[in-house]
Amino acid sequence: MAGEKCAFEQTYSFNHLPSKKPSFLQDRDFLKLLMKWSMLGRISAQSYSFDQCFYPYNSETFALCFFRDPNVVSSLRKMEAGAWVPLDKPVVSVDVEPVQCTKVSMELFDPIYSCGIVRPSGHVVKCFHDLYPDYDELRQMLQEVDSEHHYAVGKEERGEFLFRLFKHLCVGGELCQYEDTIEPYISTTKQIYKDLISVQKDPETKKISVVSTVLKVCAYDESGPCYPQRREEEQTFAYVIVDPFKRHMTLFYHGYGVGNFTL
Repeated sequence: MAGEKCAFEQTYSFNHLPSKKPSFLQDRDFLKLLMKWSMLGRISAQSYSFDQCFYPYNSETFALCFFRDPNVVSSLRKMEAGAWVPLDKPVVSVDVEPVQCTKVSMELFDPIYSCGIVRPSGHVVKCFHDLYPDYDELRQMLQEVDSEHHYAVGKEERGEFLFRLFKHLCVGGELCQYEDTIEPYISTTKQIYKDLISVQKDPETKKISVVSTVLKVCAYDESGPCYPQRREEEQTFAYVIVDPFKRHMTLFYHGYGVGNFTL
């Protein structure tokens, strides 16, 4: 955890950018899918600008300054008991997990189509489960280490932000209605990733590469974990996506629970 660092190291100031909204939270078709997956009304993407150069080695200081900034404190919201609420106590420390983010295509998911999880038609193969009557090979691969398909996508690739997004969408919220085909998960993952991640093209090689830094963050106040929530839950998450060139960052958040049933 990062302690009292902002006073002694490089400090950052942040400004909320309320007009900067990702397209996936404005597209009606995407919102219908989020509603079906019990994530609508519980997912957000808040953008901010910052005033100093960002360096990945300084990520903990960056995150700590972010959660302590008055402009952030006044605008930041989290989901508690079905309502969006502000942080009620000052943040004293943070945990920051660097998340690998290198993919610029959807090729990472190719093995899912060829290992028996998905039929040629795109339909996800159903399977028997002791606890869940309506279960399938896709969720089993994503959630159970002893699944025969668990490492169809390699361990390193599973750590990629692109794959994490995919898994979050497939698992969904508390009352998720799961898809029969894989295409909605793939297309939604692609759009969210495209909205959140910045890339650049090398003028000589023409190769496209990711320039964003992705951090999974957890903030603590004097009582313990306070953001993304006080109670740990795999589907409650907060990712900071930093564009170091534009000096913009987006806080991508989801609080697990029962989502909205109306748009």
